[in-house]
Amino acid sequence: MSSLAGDLSPLIDDFGLRIGRAMGWPPMAGRAAGVLMLSPEPMATAELQSALDASKGSVSEITRLLVDSGTVRRFKEPGSRQYVYQWRDDAWIGCLQHVLEQTRELLTLAEHARARGDELPEPQRGRLHEMHEYYTFMVRHIEAIFEEYRTLKS
Repeated sequence: MSSLAGDLSPLIDDFGLRIGRAMGWPPMAGRAAGVLMLSPEPMATAELQSALDASKGSVSEITRLLVDSGTVRRFKEPGSRQYVYQWRDDAWIGCLQHVLEQTRELLTLAEHARARGDELPEPQRGRLHEMHEYYTFMVRHIEAIFEEYRTLKS
């Protein structure tokens, strides 16, 4: 691992284990999240490869996952041709936004399924109704949490 990860190796490994498991990510993604969160500077792909002892392809896949999750940003520094990755200053807002978007997508599925399932017998129709109620509830509450947290951080 790189000099950043040296003394922080147990903490970064803990990120790999716990975030990976909680988010359904591979442990390497959790470790990458830890490395980027603790890095004082943006990191290029090669630096992440070194810090994680991972292949370029693995780092590419993992950074895409972290960007999609709303916690990491990918950008080019002025005057540079290569992309770098950095933990977002608003990573937790980005993470909540990602969860909200995923839950809204599942609510859309539930709405379509319920509309198409009107002709189904019980218990299938009831299951689709419960799915719709659940995701309606979840979206409403995640939106409230998102707004509360965003207000807290502004």
